[in-house]
Amino acid sequence: MPAYVVAMMSIHDPENYKNYTDRTPPLVKKYGGKFLTRGEDITCVEGAEYDGRMVLLEFPSKQHVDDWYNDPEYQEAVQYRKAASKMNMLLVQEGGAETEAPDPKL
Repeated sequence: MPAYVVAMMSIHDPENYKNYTDRTPPLVKKYGGKFLTRGEDITCVEGAEYDGRMVLLEFPSKQHVDDWYNDPEYQEAVQYRKAASKMNMLLVQEGGAETEAPDPKL
């Protein structure tokens, strides 16, 4: 079942952040992932404007995401990202039965 990574970040050191973005594409591909968006413009349809960078990734499964994230080479690249930005990373797996009949109490 596909899994999606939503990464939202504010970058305070673009030069150093490039050290991260230069390393990530082959690592994402290594685990069957692909970029759905990679920093494209964001339009706020409702709620507060978002002025950060957003990246959406798709992987074949949650296990693929876990393997990618824990890869030592990726963790080495992460050090550049952490030094250059603040980020929230979310993982969501493709829906199952709940997408057809979500709990109305939520």
